[in-house]
Amino acid sequence: MKISINRLKKYIPHTESAEEIGALLTQSGLEVEGLEEFVSVKGGLEGIVIGEVLTCEKHPNADKLSITTVDIGTGISPIVCGAPNVAKGQKVLVATVGATLYPSEGDSFQIKKAKIRGEVSEGMICAEDELGLGSSHAGIMVLDTDLPNGTPASEYIEIGQDQVLEIGLTPNRADAASHLGVARDLKALLGKDLVIDMAPELNLEAAGPAIQVEVENTADCPRYAGVVITDLKVGPSPAWLQNFLKALDLEPINNVVDITNFILHDLGQPLHAFDTAKISEGKIIVGKLPKDTEFVTLDEKKRMLSGEELMIKDPKGGLCIAGVFGGEDSGVSDSTTSIFLESAYFSPDIVRKGSQFHGLKTDASFRFERGTDPNMPVYALKMAVKLLQEIAGGKVSSELIDIYPEPIQDFVIDVNYGHINRLIGKKIEPAQVKSILESLEIKVENETAEGFTATAKPYRVDVTREADIIEEILRIYGFHNVALSENLRTDYLAEHPVKDLNKLQYRLTEILTGQGYYEMITNSLTKSTYAEKSGFLDPKDSVVIYNKLSEDLDVMRQSLLYSGLEVLARNINRRQTDLKYFEFGTVYHKTEEGYAESRRLSLFLTGKKTAESWLEPSKSFAFPDIYSTVESILEKLNVQAGDLTMVETAPFAYGLKIMLGQKELATIGLLDDKILKQAEVRQEVWYADLNWDLLCKKAAGLKKFEEISKFPEVRRDLSLVIDKTVSYDQVKSVATKFGGKLLKRIGVFDVYQGDKIDASKKAYALSFHLQDQENTLTDKVIDKTMSKLIQAFEKEVGALIRT
Repeated sequence: MKISINRLKKYIPHTESAEEIGALLTQSGLEVEGLEEFVSVKGGLEGIVIGEVLTCEKHPNADKLSITTVDIGTGISPIVCGAPNVAKGQKVLVATVGATLYPSEGDSFQIKKAKIRGEVSEGMICAEDELGLGSSHAGIMVLDTDLPNGTPASEYIEIGQDQVLEIGLTPNRADAASHLGVARDLKALLGKDLVIDMAPELNLEAAGPAIQVEVENTADCPRYAGVVITDLKVGPSPAWLQNFLKALDLEPINNVVDITNFILHDLGQPLHAFDTAKISEGKIIVGKLPKDTEFVTLDEKKRMLSGEELMIKDPKGGLCIAGVFGGEDSGVSDSTTSIFLESAYFSPDIVRKGSQFHGLKTDASFRFERGTDPNMPVYALKMAVKLLQEIAGGKVSSELIDIYPEPIQDFVIDVNYGHINRLIGKKIEPAQVKSILESLEIKVENETAEGFTATAKPYRVDVTREADIIEEILRIYGFHNVALSENLRTDYLAEHPVKDLNKLQYRLTEILTGQGYYEMITNSLTKSTYAEKSGFLDPKDSVVIYNKLSEDLDVMRQSLLYSGLEVLARNINRRQTDLKYFEFGTVYHKTEEGYAESRRLSLFLTGKKTAESWLEPSKSFAFPDIYSTVESILEKLNVQAGDLTMVETAPFAYGLKIMLGQKELATIGLLDDKILKQAEVRQEVWYADLNWDLLCKKAAGLKKFEEISKFPEVRRDLSLVIDKTVSYDQVKSVATKFGGKLLKRIGVFDVYQGDKIDASKKAYALSFHLQDQENTLTDKVIDKTMSKLIQAFEKEVGALIRT
């Protein structure tokens, strides 16, 4: 968003440089991303002076050229001129040697001393287009002035000069999307009064066409104002208005349209002018039109309406997509003499619907979508009428219409001084708190020793809570004025976590990258269609983005799966097919209570585990590869996995679910082809989804390494015949529980199912590795441990022991 320093000075007269103003605004949260110099005439006419033609004779070697001598104040210069209207005694504009010209068309060029057809020429007598002042090239500019020769042209021709700030406006600061809004912050930062012109009273000056207004739904349009202006003379705007618009990179169109654009950027209130001759039956209706109604916008494109956008219409049809874009048939043209000028407050939601559906982003929709000031429409309308009277000769020809049945109320917020000082980290005196808030037009009432009531006007759509009030105080007080203590600390509304979760994540990242995984970071915004077609996500739980960037980024993700698959697809499409990725990320859900978010860890394996080689055949990733990674994560975090169950539902073709009590800790498996097709992935993908919040909560800390024992390790083997329904993890869990501290690890070296045992049974051949860190194990201790294990297997899983 561009802001004119010249215009800011109208609201806040100041002597600070543009750089200083930019620094102050950035400090307050309106980040200034750039500062540009604006000159209405490129080059500023530097090197161009007023001269007087002393002599003018025909060129001896060219019929269409003249040889002149010109007094340029510093001497007499011979100049060869090709203009047909050059003559002795004229006051002209002369580009002296060394000056650079920026013509209306073509590239710039520098004036040099030259010989033209054998005659010396030291300068150039200029036409309008050669100086970039217009398009005429019929002849040189002949001046009517008594200014002395040698006077810089910039003293004769008014040149607009300005400095323009480029502000990176955040979505919450809709109040600052205008010069007035920025000036309000500057008022608080500089401690100066805001200068605002009084709105003139509108008195009937002429009889005009009567316009009736009907608002079908005041929820979509809480306030609608308008007035009829007649006797307009549509034409070019004055230089000051054109220069203001050009400084903001806007193209002047005509005085009527330029005035509406001026008000929009100056006050933040979009206006729209309708040619009253094109309003059927003299009636304006604010409402909706049926779905698939055809409507032609100002850009001459035919658009089919969705039926959900708000329209400004008349009895015959649409005139404008409310708050977004005007219609081709109702706009102002050069022949327009009477307009109905609209100034309204539309619901941000309804404007966003129309803007998003039609893919139209305009200066008006930018402001309406974020929330304009409901108290501004009438003031802005009166200021626009004043300009129309001055610039376009307009006359007020109707009473001012203002439909506002339910005025929008101010935000009333209770604030506690203790919360202010605790959250800012510094005690700020109540008098200073009050001064800051009142400078921001936030009333302070009902003061006590503990706190007060703050009342914010409705244009501050971002100030509705106590935390917002505290933020307002801090940004004006200055972040840089809050000193850091020797021991960094802060205060929280919630308890500070005991564990260093960042350290856990960092160490686990090192472990995974050490195993050949690459970390990815993906967008939290995703497509709503993923949830709708997933088969395992509920679309009703999606957190919808109201101010969405695009149709493909309209909800917050419920899972890390699809954003990860998009990364895989991108790499696979570029022939990178062997991939190992992981991501720590946040997922979001809508609940009955509101919104919830949680942290997840995802793992992806796809392609070949080992590359092609003459030493050994290549191998594809398989279930054990991703399962072993999950096992290593649990081991490093000292988390004991719970029950395992088979999974054969979306998004998996098959897999396992690891429980921790009644909570799901992780799911691991092969992704279903239907899921892969949604992301356009055309090869097998193994996926693991871990509940990182639960892992962090249950983690006993990172596993610590111990010195290698000086005492030998002992191995004992057992063969267990168990039911097929008993998993290895159940067996391992029993061994871990009853093996005591001597059991260091357990392994499976054979699994048998066949005709030598019952068809409902299977046999595991297990190895048990025992070791004592302080003593050499004796046969008695070993036998006691093994006996305890055998009894546990028989009792817990119904095992038959074969030795």
